[in-house]
Amino acid sequence: MHEMSIALAVIDQVERAAQQAGDVTAVRSVRLQVGELAGVVPDSLSFCFELACAGTLLEGAELATDAVPGRARCAPCAHEWAVGMPPRLSCPACGGTSTELLAGRELQIVSVHWDDGRTHAPAREPIPEER
Repeated sequence: MHEMSIALAVIDQVERAAQQAGDVTAVRSVRLQVGELAGVVPDSLSFCFELACAGTLLEGAELATDAVPGRARCAPCAHEWAVGMPPRLSCPACGGTSTELLAGRELQIVSVHWDDGRTHAPAREPIPEER
C-alpha cells in the first residue's frame, strides 16, 4: 500500500513547514490535490494518514482531497478530452496516439490549517513519488 508512504511524506512536509513557522502546537487540516491518474486511492490515503498522524503534530488533523480529473490533448488535431478511468489516451476525434497529458497526475499539498486559525499554503511542491 503506497498510500502509507504518501501519507508519511505529507506529514513530514507539514511538520517541517510548521517548525519553520514556529509556535505551532497542532495542525487541524491538510488539503491535497490528487489527480485521478496519480495512482492514489483517496480512501486508503485517508486511512493511512489517520494512522500515521498518531503521536505527531498532526494527530487528529482532517485530510481533505480535491480530485483532479485527467485531461489530454492530441498533438496532431489539438482536440482536448477527459481521459477517464481507465484512461483513454488515443484521441477520440482523430484516433491519434501522439497525446499530451494536461492534468490528472497531481499530488500536492494545497493548504494547511494550523491551530492559530490561519490557513497556510505552502509552495506548491509535488509530494515526492515513492521510490
